[in-house]
Amino acid sequence: MKVHDLVPAEGAHKQKRRVARGIAGKGGKTAGRGTKGAKARDTVKPGFEGGQLPLTQRIPKLRGFANPFRIEYNVVNLDVLESLEESEVTPESLKGAGIVHHQGLVKVLGGGALRRPVKVSAHAFSRSAKTAIEAAGGSAVVVAKPFGDRRPPAKGNALANR
Repeated sequence: MKVHDLVPAEGAHKQKRRVARGIAGKGGKTAGRGTKGAKARDTVKPGFEGGQLPLTQRIPKLRGFANPFRIEYNVVNLDVLESLEESEVTPESLKGAGIVHHQGLVKVLGGGALRRPVKVSAHAFSRSAKTAIEAAGGSAVVVAKPFGDRRPPAKGNALANR
């Protein structure tokens, strides 16, 4: 069998109906377009809604918002802590070692393995990182965030009604 012998299965390839080719074929005269009007004559622009303000113009342009309470962390994995030769790791020591580059908070994640006891101080820990540090004989100390709690007060709270 060669490429030129390949043919589609019987009935798989149906020819397109050729409209507007006279009364002999189905679809002569107006060719299924009705009579008169823009749709009968030529193409209608995509999105045109008959003069009504189109959907693309009705919906607002700018989407979403910038969350003022977002807290962005510098993430550090356990294998990075393993590569450091220190027994006590703080956000300041990570910045001094060039691991944390920009100002901000440090979060320790559980990527990699920790085989020696290390006292780690950071602003946040993932659950897997905390268990791995404690399993290796070290300790995970949560450092207070410099700005406190940024979330708005809960509804019903006395501070919310001020």
